[in-house]
Amino acid sequence: MEKPEASPLPAVGVGVFILKGTSVLLGRRLSTVGNSTFALPGGHLEFGESFEECAIREVKEETGMEIAKTEFLTVTNNILLEDPKPCHFVTIFMRAEPANAEEEPKNMEPNKCEGWDWYEWENLPKPLFGPLEKLVSEGFKPFLLFP
Repeated sequence: MEKPEASPLPAVGVGVFILKGTSVLLGRRLSTVGNSTFALPGGHLEFGESFEECAIREVKEETGMEIAKTEFLTVTNNILLEDPKPCHFVTIFMRAEPANAEEEPKNMEPNKCEGWDWYEWENLPKPLFGPLEKLVSEGFKPFLLFP
């Protein structure tokens, strides 16, 4: 008897809005999923990891930056069928500030990202990575919840 083919499981991603004034840090992806789109620093949640731990780890791995005041913002459910490799992501969005306001991001993974830059929220580059585009198109602003 043949074993039925298993359906792929959704992956959990964590995207981090690193804010500096009214600017947000974005990088252009160099990957199969979302290639050439602008995305927040972030990545896959590892087993046993909290959202905050994942945000801190991924930002450090990708940008070399330390972050502070990490907090949960929202979550999206994204089924990306248009990509060369269709996938399903549940994306946890976090917000943080640079631990050192003078520190600038470095491109720690040049095989995955063209580089990092600060973009004014009202003038974001295009195209945006799918989960981020979904939030922006719904009118989401990462600044609204700041105390």
